[in-house]
Amino acid sequence: MVVRPTDDPRGPFGGDPDPRRGGPERDPDGFGAADVIAREVRGSAPGEVPGRLCEVAVELLPVSGASVSLRSDGMPVQLSASNARAAHLAQIQATLGDGPCQSALEDGAPVLACDLTDARDAGRWPVFAEEATAAGVRAVYALPLGSDGLCVGTLDLYRDSPGGLTENQLHVARLVAGVMTGALMSLPRGDEVESPDGEAWLSGLAADQDEVYQAVGMIMAQLGVGADDALARLRGDAFARGCTALEVAHEVITHRRRFERE
Repeated sequence: MVVRPTDDPRGPFGGDPDPRRGGPERDPDGFGAADVIAREVRGSAPGEVPGRLCEVAVELLPVSGASVSLRSDGMPVQLSASNARAAHLAQIQATLGDGPCQSALEDGAPVLACDLTDARDAGRWPVFAEEATAAGVRAVYALPLGSDGLCVGTLDLYRDSPGGLTENQLHVARLVAGVMTGALMSLPRGDEVESPDGEAWLSGLAADQDEVYQAVGMIMAQLGVGADDALARLRGDAFARGCTALEVAHEVITHRRRFERE
């Protein structure tokens, strides 16, 4: 197989570069995909690698978006996304505590939702399926990041049309997830790893998660409930009002939202 230049209108592996246009789906082999991955992340700062890999996943596979989230107590933390819609769907899953991402975290195995309008997938995650299809997404593939004994997060792939992945495509998705895992687990955590603008690359994520923890603590005090129930109330309030959990958490800690006992 010949890997074409990135400016070739047929895309790096031939066929239509955008599967939404109805052309042949991208079906690269592992060797060609590995070359593209290496080329795209070469020279990247540590904090840029997850975002680059999300973009590579969209380049290599018949998907329109990709996001990566890290496992955390309470709810996943979105690390990066290829576009705004992928970021929004990652936040929806975190807010609901449900969806292919959450299932992949729990199972430690890939979760392939090939048609979110089909009873099998829609019945498994009914609320997320409704939110995703309303956003124009029909299929989601979630791959765990980590080893067999430790799942540290997920790579989530979003597709506008229903359908599964070929054997080659699933192999490439696993390859991207493997490189993502290696990049995440080899990075030092703390101020020594900085982005090009001089800020610690995980500082923004830590701040977001701290707001959730702080909000959960405040809700616990307001309602006299445990942490799990407080997080459930925060998520439920976010869903009912069409917000993300992070948005509600910010309202709570800035005293613009207070929970009352029922």
